[in-house]
Amino acid sequence: MNNFNMKNFVHFDKMLTPAIIKIVFWIGAGLSVLMGLIMIIQGAGAYYGGGASIFMGLLTIVIGPFVVRIYCELLIIFFKMNETLQDVKTLLAKQNKPVNNDENKN
Repeated sequence: MNNFNMKNFVHFDKMLTPAIIKIVFWIGAGLSVLMGLIMIIQGAGAYYGGGASIFMGLLTIVIGPFVVRIYCELLIIFFKMNETLQDVKTLLAKQNKPVNNDENKN
């Protein structure tokens, strides 16, 4: 995290969640592969209908990490939009000069 200071932390100006989302992705991908392996093992040991379980296990191993990745990317998009809006707000605040209230009185 660049430019971390306590003021940004206390005022929620800098988001910590995007870094946590990357960890969530790896946990989710690992769990997806683990669940796929469990499904394959259960299917291999089943007397009836094991082929479908093996197929679903393979599908879970292949597609599961992609689904987790897409979900995490969608979450990160919201945080990137927030950071961009904060940057726009800061730039606009630097460009705008305070308005003289005497000129605006009618």
